[in-house]
Amino acid sequence: MSGISVQTLIGIGAYLVCMIAIGLWYARRGGNDPEEYFLARRGFGPWVAALSAEASDMSGWLLMGLPGVAYFTGAGEAFWTALGLFLGTWINWAFVARRLRVYSQLADNAITLPEFFSKRFHDEKRVLLTIAALISLMFFSIYVGAQFLTFGKLFGYVFNADMTAMVILGAALVMIYTLLGGFRAVGMTDLVQGLLMVAALLLVLGAGFFHAGGLAGITANLARFPRFLDFFGTAAPVLQGGVQETVRGVPQFGPGAPFGALSIVSTMAWGLGYFGMPQVLIRFMAVQKTAMIRPSRNIAVVWCFVAQTAAVLIGVIGRAVIPGGEAGLLTASGAENIFIVLSVRFFPPLLAGVVISGILAASMSSSDSYMLIVASSLANDIYRDVFKKKASEAEVLWVARITMLAVTVFGIVIALSGNQSIFRVVSYAWAGLGAAFGPLVLFSLFWRRTTLPAAVAGMLSGGGMVVLWKNVIAARGGVFAVYELLPAFLFSAAVIFVVSLATPKPIREIEVEFEKAKRAG
Repeated sequence: MSGISVQTLIGIGAYLVCMIAIGLWYARRGGNDPEEYFLARRGFGPWVAALSAEASDMSGWLLMGLPGVAYFTGAGEAFWTALGLFLGTWINWAFVARRLRVYSQLADNAITLPEFFSKRFHDEKRVLLTIAALISLMFFSIYVGAQFLTFGKLFGYVFNADMTAMVILGAALVMIYTLLGGFRAVGMTDLVQGLLMVAALLLVLGAGFFHAGGLAGITANLARFPRFLDFFGTAAPVLQGGVQETVRGVPQFGPGAPFGALSIVSTMAWGLGYFGMPQVLIRFMAVQKTAMIRPSRNIAVVWCFVAQTAAVLIGVIGRAVIPGGEAGLLTASGAENIFIVLSVRFFPPLLAGVVISGILAASMSSSDSYMLIVASSLANDIYRDVFKKKASEAEVLWVARITMLAVTVFGIVIALSGNQSIFRVVSYAWAGLGAAFGPLVLFSLFWRRTTLPAAVAGMLSGGGMVVLWKNVIAARGGVFAVYELLPAFLFSAAVIFVVSLATPKPIREIEVEFEKAKRAG
């Protein structure tokens, strides 16, 4: 290992020690209390709630996946994706957060999203709860794998280390502090990680802008590449075996292609996913008081705008600084290393290690949340509520921790399965959760006529349609090649509406609870 790598490792290591120390500190507060372990007893303030929600949501995708897309095919797809996510963030905080915070407590103090669904509809047989927990397990395991893949790509590039070993190392580190500290440790580490992520993005953006020669230098360098800066177009790298061709160090692009209305709607549909993201929704449920929702929303929206704008611009500016991809950036997967490449190139090794820790922050803040959500779903929602209603609190926590270990192992398998694009892995899991849960969250909170059979049908149809569209329908191309979240979300919403009208209306007790939540929220 070179001296430069040793200094970089010191910077990264200092960050990792801080995260584990936070986990150990909050492990003392968790005890054997599931409500503390899974929801921090609804004790999050505005800054923790906002930055924890955003950091856990964005994942390594923000610092690697999104800049990678902008670097490889230009500003178009990356810009519209980021805009859709920004609008989804604002709408979710503005309209869903307060109502869910109130309703989850009125619904017999539900502490997980599957438990909220079950108690909202008085699902005595726990059918809805079981399905929701299993869907969480399926798609969050894929999500965890995407974050572990980020660890492998990061350490593999910086230290020229074995991918398998680095994936396992990163997975083990996240599991340690999540296992020990629970949701409060996750929230507090996410606060630090959210601040580090945006600081790292702004540092790399500023350095890239300077090295590229300012606005004039950036536009001059990128003018050679057709439609690279066109929001209504997409650049078309000339590929040979999946690798972009270069001629005397100049990357080769075709004439590009229009990024039409259908493509824009498809990419902006990413924003629909927010309504069904348990890692975000659980933060709404954990806010200490409803009065804190507004300041939390303001913090979250500003953070989201700054972070995503910086991420897209880093990818664009990166192409101006390193146009020929001499640093191994000539594939869609390799392009996701642009943030790392710029960090190592612009900063002294020790500072580069701190900046690169922003990627670790993004991945760790997401994977810890996903692991905890799956663990809570299986331990609290299935083990205690379905199989062993008299399970002790200590027993529930042990089941949760064993589940985390299993999810960690499965995530490692996903990370090493051969799919090397973080953006594409995340997009599939995002669609699955967004379509399965998103429409049901909205109908549960805002339409009293929603029925239990409709909730079950909507959840299954949304998740099922994502799998069907992605693997069968989208292959037909044309109008069918849209992001699977959009048709699946609409289909699920239609199913919920139709089945609700076709089945008996909810019992009086459910309607009374709905009205209480409506007035309070």
